[in-house]
Amino acid sequence: MSITELAERVGLSVTPCSERVKRLERERYITGYHARLDPHALGQALLVFVELKLTAKSGAIFDEFKRAVLKLPGILECHLVSGDFDYLIKARIPEMNAYRKLLGDMLLALPGARESRSYIVMEEIRESLELVIPETGPRR
Repeated sequence: MSITELAERVGLSVTPCSERVKRLERERYITGYHARLDPHALGQALLVFVELKLTAKSGAIFDEFKRAVLKLPGILECHLVSGDFDYLIKARIPEMNAYRKLLGDMLLALPGARESRSYIVMEEIRESLELVIPETGPRR
């Protein structure tokens, strides 16, 4: 939305609103602006989540895994998590035929990868990047 529209919505004039947005960008509360793409229109209709367990847990293995996963195409998110598995990966692929390549040729070939569990999304009910901002404002 434009600064003018934002200013109207929050009840400020354009100049103070613009200055606040610039301050939020400088202080890294706002980290970027993004176009939201339709994965179906781009031929990436299948959403999958994959849990990966590593052969061992050490700083060196985590670092090696991280460097390798950052290079993989189609990986939307990768999180080091607690629980039975070490990583949770979110990926978009064109179709089920691409799933074997993603899992066997890419994910299970990552350094230290030992075991996986996959979840194929049948229906996407809600996906959002919105964060709930507390009434008192963000704290640092």
